[in-house]
Amino acid sequence: MKGLPTDEEMIRQLLSGQPNQCFETLYNRYVDKVYRQCLSMTQDSEKAQDFTHDIFIKVFDKLDAFQQRSSFSTWIYSIAYNYCADQIRLSRRLNTTAIDHELEQHVTESQETVLREEAIQLVNRALASLSPDEQHLLRLKYEDKVSIEEIGRMHNLTISAVKMRLKRSRAKIEQFYARQQAR
Repeated sequence: MKGLPTDEEMIRQLLSGQPNQCFETLYNRYVDKVYRQCLSMTQDSEKAQDFTHDIFIKVFDKLDAFQQRSSFSTWIYSIAYNYCADQIRLSRRLNTTAIDHELEQHVTESQETVLREEAIQLVNRALASLSPDEQHLLRLKYEDKVSIEEIGRMHNLTISAVKMRLKRSRAKIEQFYARQQAR
């Protein structure tokens, strides 16, 4: 009975056209050892499984670069160590950046939301301090973007009367804001 082929013999089989058998044999020989190495570095079984999978893809993709200067097991462990170390470094850098950015963005969005809500409440209170006619003219001009000429036609007012009413309404709002700031 012939023993299992050496790693180097398996690689020669791969290069000579039998990649499936080579892949399966080398995978079965090293999967547990590579997984344990990944697990010891990550302390996370899910990451270790993902990294092991990625490492074997990388190993078989780079198999033609194996030059037999060291044993195959040394080569694969070196790839596994370097891959895990790179992924850990990358995740630390990305997580720190992502958490900082996410927190900063969340705080900024929360502050913007609070400021926006406060501004809307202040505008609503300012408008409520005006008469219904004043509110209506301001809304036509600034919310509905109706021209002064059109507002005049709608309310049988001259252009100068519309301008004067808008100016007085704006002045009342400015006074309201000034009182609010003084508090």
